[in-house]
Amino acid sequence: MFIARQPIFNAELEVYGYELLFRLNNQSTQFGGVSSQGATAAVITGLYESGIENIVEDKLAFINFDELFIHSSALELIKPDQMVVEMLENIRVDEGLIERLKVIKEKGYQIALDDFEAAYQSYPLSPYADIIKYDLMTTPLGTITADVAVALAQGKTLLAEKVETQDEFKQASLMGFSLFQGYFFSKPIIAGHSVSKSPTKLQYFRLIAELKKEDPSYETLADQIGQDVTLAYRVMRMASVRSNHDLVSSIRYALTYMGLNEIERWLTILMLQDLGKDKPDELMKISLIRSRFAQIVAKRAMMSYDFQHAAGMMGLFSVLDGILDQSMAEALAGISLPPSIPEALLNGGGLLYPIYELIQAYEKGDWTRTLIRSHELRIEDYNLYHDYRESIA
Repeated sequence: MFIARQPIFNAELEVYGYELLFRLNNQSTQFGGVSSQGATAAVITGLYESGIENIVEDKLAFINFDELFIHSSALELIKPDQMVVEMLENIRVDEGLIERLKVIKEKGYQIALDDFEAAYQSYPLSPYADIIKYDLMTTPLGTITADVAVALAQGKTLLAEKVETQDEFKQASLMGFSLFQGYFFSKPIIAGHSVSKSPTKLQYFRLIAELKKEDPSYETLADQIGQDVTLAYRVMRMASVRSNHDLVSSIRYALTYMGLNEIERWLTILMLQDLGKDKPDELMKISLIRSRFAQIVAKRAMMSYDFQHAAGMMGLFSVLDGILDQSMAEALAGISLPPSIPEALLNGGGLLYPIYELIQAYEKGDWTRTLIRSHELRIEDYNLYHDYRESIA
């Protein structure tokens, strides 16, 4: 079974929920060779048994249902404050379905109409929907102005799907949409300025450059960190936690205790966090999830320890362009990295690129491309869901 999540944001770019994308096995590109009813049942059961909070944390899960499974009592395994019931766009509407939706709403579940293309006022499920999801690829904003106005007047929540640019996000916001789904938040906003020489970035880059030397100097690292009281505090605190609060007497001792690879990973995370203060928290979270996922996949692909570490760094840096509002080439300039990382992120090649593509495909629910890459890497696809779930944790 594959399950991936895509964030759904409110207007402040805070995560409101996650749409869960899924398939059952490797026999089909959509529902694994079984009915969507069977796939949804398997997902609901799996989420209940493994803990839905391990996938969506404390947010809402948006899950697709069809006209068959909507009648199953298994739906109620997931509590109303954890799930939004999405009705598939091709659902067959009859009196039994309408009565079932009334019951579900009485139990406290929100109903969303997914990929909505029908005429809003005449569609029979409109009165029972709490959320209307418009796919901006198939229903551009200019074509739904009248329906949006009516839906808003009736108190509906509007969700824009496949929002790809900041301009689309702003336009949909002005139109009255309050929820947004797409990867617009990870795209750089190029405003004609550069932050490549900012003191924060240069400070971190000096440290990472020292770590990449053939024989890094703990003395040099300790001296550079000691020039920044906040960074020195963080190093000492991290080492104290790792040593179960045994006495950590100096920055140099703290660095020695942590080890070079751990220091590099930790400093990189701090850098992304500091540089991305004005960005959505989800961008940092995706960076960390990708880092862990890439590292696990590299290990399963029997790559060397150095390449496993490089894969983790590649995952961390894969959103650096969005964090810095620069092209990826500009964002990576000045960072001393193993060649395999820029080769994957800039040129779409090299040993790590299949891992990068696998991760992107998995995030988007592109199961065909996921399987192609996992087979190329000689990874059993049934491991990927568990690896992804561990990465989220």
